[in-house]
Amino acid sequence: MTAIFPCPARLLVIEDDAVLCTHLQDFLTSRQHQVTVCRDGRAGLQQALDQPFDLVLLDILLPGMNGLDLLAELRQRSGVPVIVLSALGDEQDRISGLMKGADDYLPKPFSSAELAVRVEAVLRRVTLERRQSQGVAPVGALVLRTEDETAWYREADLGLTTTEFRLLQVFLEHRDQVLSKAFLYQAVLHRGYGRHDRSLDLHVSHLRRKLRDVGMAEQPLRTVWGQGYTLVSEAL
Repeated sequence: MTAIFPCPARLLVIEDDAVLCTHLQDFLTSRQHQVTVCRDGRAGLQQALDQPFDLVLLDILLPGMNGLDLLAELRQRSGVPVIVLSALGDEQDRISGLMKGADDYLPKPFSSAELAVRVEAVLRRVTLERRQSQGVAPVGALVLRTEDETAWYREADLGLTTTEFRLLQVFLEHRDQVLSKAFLYQAVLHRGYGRHDRSLDLHVSHLRRKLRDVGMAEQPLRTVWGQGYTLVSEAL
């Protein structure tokens, strides 16, 4: 069975406690996620609707709009995963949060380790569901077929190996984000990154050549020096 490794994700933290906000932002950023913080309920709802976040961390007691009301309204228009974080930890509050559409409920206070496990579990599940449900995933003129691990560009088969397909899939799922080599080794090659190991670079080079060979005018897979690689969606 292929292991599912959550990629660096776009997270929205809606929390009015300034100290906790800073802690969450620093901790989640250290785990390679892109973190946006909002301290007002109504403004947080608008951000959750306007931007393509992968996960929302939501407090209940918020200025501007109660977190459970926010969640109920969000669920009418978006399926983005939500983990409720709240000092209101009794059973009824947990039930209310889950009934309104939360994917998980983490009562305060919580440890960084537990938060990390909950976040990664939700992201892993969402990634798996996306891969299982998207038999055909068109991005511009590029189409990935997960059932037979083939990729096509304007009806031309790229002829990818399994590793190249998995690499392209990871980039497409998190396009326009910079993915570090250390992360890509774990997510695609399923091993740790060694500074003198050039395996990933070779796979990227082969993938670039195959994208070019099928007529892609502008190379979408680009190196960000000192950081890793990114796939630029505008070039697809």
